[in-house]
Amino acid sequence: MKINNIIKQKSFDFAVRIVKLNQYLTNDKKEFVLSKQILRSGTSVGAMIRESEHAQSKADFIHKLSVAQKEINETIYWLELFSRH
Repeated sequence: MKINNIIKQKSFDFAVRIVKLNQYLTNDKKEFVLSKQILRSGTSVGAMIRESEHAQSKADFIHKLSVAQKEINETIYWLELFSRH
């Protein structure tokens, strides 16, 4: 799938990698708690970026991208935590 917007493309590609990571963690490593957190926050980044395209106002647009930024920060936290697991 090719998307013209680089932010949309990168966030979509990231979500695909997160889904694959989740499959690996749950199937091979039998890890279900942290993997669920990583999946939730990691895939919501792209969803919020997509939602921002249909924002009702400039403030709504900024808010949605701010939430996406918070979600990526949360994902980084879970990945760092898992790496020390």
